[in-house]
Amino acid sequence: MKVTIIGAGAVGATTADNIARANFAEEVVLLDIKEGVAEGKAQDMMQTAALLGFDTKIKGVTNDYLQTAGSSVAVITSGIPRKPGMTREELIGTNANIVKTVVENLVKHSPDVIILVVSNPMDTMTYLALKASGLPKNRIIGMGGALDSARFKFQLATKLNASPSDLNAIVIGGHGDTTMIPLIQKATWNSIPVTQFLSEEEQADIVKKTMVGGATLTALIGTSAWYAPGAATAAMVKSIVLNENKLFTASVYLEGEMGQHDINIGVPVIINKNGWDKIVPLELSSEEQAAFKASAEAVRNMNAVLKDSNFI
Repeated sequence: MKVTIIGAGAVGATTADNIARANFAEEVVLLDIKEGVAEGKAQDMMQTAALLGFDTKIKGVTNDYLQTAGSSVAVITSGIPRKPGMTREELIGTNANIVKTVVENLVKHSPDVIILVVSNPMDTMTYLALKASGLPKNRIIGMGGALDSARFKFQLATKLNASPSDLNAIVIGGHGDTTMIPLIQKATWNSIPVTQFLSEEEQADIVKKTMVGGATLTALIGTSAWYAPGAATAAMVKSIVLNENKLFTASVYLEGEMGQHDINIGVPVIINKNGWDKIVPLELSSEEQAAFKASAEAVRNMNAVLKDSNFI
């Protein structure tokens, strides 16, 4: 079982590290365009194998897609990172060109690959990956919702003084500061609705902090976060490789589900060896439905840039 990660920056390297530590893949190929970066990080991680007790082989390569041949799963993290004050939407021009080239090279050498997109703006880059690859829709997955849901659980756990693992909470919609929808009315603490423990003001504060979670970290660190994105990506790869049938929010292609067509956007899905296997239906309130519709329109407006710029 070979997993390829395109982009050896902070998110890509952290994803590789998480996969290796979990010891479920035979080989991880880390590819970057900058000479020596992937090789150096791969060697550094391999020097932890004896200390951490994993057998996964990590190989770093410089822009050599032949080394990715036969990959079962590929993760795309490449692209410019978000800078302070920059929205995910502003990244589209540069990253679309990068992602399209990466996808074409991956499919050329691994025609049966399942592609997991992390690059921002994530929903639009996932839509581009689907159109550029020609692969079945279930083999193209956008990661963002898994990360947003983890951040939602963090905010809930902090306010409730609860263990994050005792919480069930998801975020749907676009992976953007204004487009994600934390479903706080459906969140539970070991099956008990969290709304029983939180005032309306506290609920609103948690939702707000979740939505700007990425931007908050960018302002603090000076660049995009990497620990949680890497962990979320590795968890999804693991569910594919080990056929775990885990439920994640992921950006997948809708053809009428939830009232939307021809769009990749975050909805709850089952992730297994097939990629995303099925969409889990949600009963949304009228307010949640309106928010999802507005989120989809915002994502669709970004997708229009791809068409206007002849990326698809």
